[in-house]
Amino acid sequence: MKQIILAISLLLLLTIFGCGKSQGNLEKVSVTLDWTPNTNHTGLYVAQELGFFTEEGLEVMILQPGQSITDQIVATGKSHFGVSYQENVIRARSEGIPLVSIAAVIQHNTSGFASLKEANIKSVKDFEGKRYGSWDSPSELAILKNVMDKAGADFNKVKVISGIYDFFSTIGKDADFEWIYYGWDGVIAAQRGVEINYIPLKDLNPVFDYYTPVLISSEDYLKDNAQTTKKFLKAVKKGYEYCIAEPEKAADILIKHVPELNSEQVKASLSYLADQYQAEAAYWGMQQSEVWQSFTNWMSDEKLISKPISIDQAFTNEYLQP
Repeated sequence: MKQIILAISLLLLLTIFGCGKSQGNLEKVSVTLDWTPNTNHTGLYVAQELGFFTEEGLEVMILQPGQSITDQIVATGKSHFGVSYQENVIRARSEGIPLVSIAAVIQHNTSGFASLKEANIKSVKDFEGKRYGSWDSPSELAILKNVMDKAGADFNKVKVISGIYDFFSTIGKDADFEWIYYGWDGVIAAQRGVEINYIPLKDLNPVFDYYTPVLISSEDYLKDNAQTTKKFLKAVKKGYEYCIAEPEKAADILIKHVPELNSEQVKASLSYLADQYQAEAAYWGMQQSEVWQSFTNWMSDEKLISKPISIDQAFTNEYLQP
């Protein structure tokens, strides 16, 4: 009996010390979201749940920005990686803040202008005389004016309503049309039986088919932690590839980690985004110089940035192995 107890005790000790050693060898890494968790972030949660980070020797903390801005959190080294947008990276670099985009989460811009079908807004020309619900992005109104000018419509005939953030509680009440991400508000509208007219932004002007969102880091971190970055992105890439191959299972993982989300909306969104994460790109996360250059040029022409930037410093595919 004593021998059995001794054997069990020894096994427990080995298990405890073995686990401790394994956990102790994991390198701690943090990634800060751009907003509250949603389906744009699913690949991160999948990589965490299925052990892809652990396989790379990483212990990854997925954080929310709170009252701070993710770009600032990453730039100051308080988080190793973050979720941001191409527009933000361009603006940051123009201001001398050395952020770098290291992967495109979604290959194309899946946002656009939406309205209730009953408003009869079928084209950009129909924006005239309507109320636009603005979420107060720095370049938002410049983009709206650009697409209206291109369509021969008068931007001055739009009444801009500031501080609009929730499509379903404001559309048709406070505003006639709003800018939404189809992979979130668009799919739930269909699910709720809310008939909308939707005009994709990328169809109005190719320059607006920019990357939103992207994963970012800082120049200093990348310079000193190239191998860690490659390991992180290898795991994240596997996470998003899983989302593409198994959207229903990926939805279940996100719901498990963020149970306050609407499960039906998450499932509908993942079903849509499965074809959007990589689209026709050679591999998930890939970024193209043309996309960066054209949108950077436009921001410069519109004086949305104080000085030109080098796109070769603003993004890289170097750490993302195909």
